[in-house]
Amino acid sequence: MEEIIAGVRAFQRDVYPKYQELFAQLAAGQSPHAMVITCSDSRVDPFLFTQAQPGQLFVLRNAGNIVPEYGAFVGGVTATIEFAVVELRVPNIIICGHAGCGAVSGLLHPERIGHLPEVTDWLRHAAKARKLVDESGGVDAPDAMERAVAANVEVQLDNLRTHPCVAHALETDKIQLHGWIYDFVTGMVQAYNPQTQQFAPLAD
Repeated sequence: MEEIIAGVRAFQRDVYPKYQELFAQLAAGQSPHAMVITCSDSRVDPFLFTQAQPGQLFVLRNAGNIVPEYGAFVGGVTATIEFAVVELRVPNIIICGHAGCGAVSGLLHPERIGHLPEVTDWLRHAAKARKLVDESGGVDAPDAMERAVAANVEVQLDNLRTHPCVAHALETDKIQLHGWIYDFVTGMVQAYNPQTQQFAPLAD
């Protein structure tokens, strides 16, 4: 905790003064450029790898960057999506998975998380991703994790489309959906191309 508290002090002393004018403007309200749904993993920081400023991203984090299908789960995820789409009118939603995701590893090998019943139950919202991996080479193949991370992003995009507010925004061309994979070891971000149904480096 000492390190964290020291960081707060450094922020207040050295960083906040540089953003004081921006925060004063943001006090009037927010109009983020995108909603980012990503993993709670401490190694994944969307503000860092997008170099976004305060007020630009509306971020929702949970284990495995999961979006339950509408009606399957009523909670913080559903409420946060509704607020972002209806109230803030975000023009973009990015579902961002990441390399080395512990939740995805648990999805592939449920025996490793048997002592985590809540996590196990949560991961049922990603069961379709495991099925896709099973059908395309199995969960023990060398590239299973890579394929599972990608499949999970695609499944969560499909789940996101079941939310009425998102479906309506898509029908009226008020929102765009994006699927990303972030590798914190290399800094690479890959984006899903619905035409090719493949992920490719975002820089391309």
